[in-house]
Amino acid sequence: MKNSIKVERAKKNITQAQLAEMASVSRQTINAIELGKYNPSTTLALKMAHIFEISVNDLFRLEDGDWQ
Repeated sequence: MKNSIKVERAKKNITQAQLAEMASVSRQTINAIELGKYNPSTTLALKMAHIFEISVNDLFRLEDGDWQ
């Protein structure tokens, strides 16, 4: 799954640590999601989309191999 978290953070000028605090997770969790090493729960994905004021679909998108 691809995501645009880093881009959205840059638009709002917030750090990983700030986003982590807003989403009630660790900075390491945000880093792992940004790097594609961890897929967030539905709740966390919704929280992050709300923080960035965009849809979950705009923040996260499936790649071809993710369907299997």
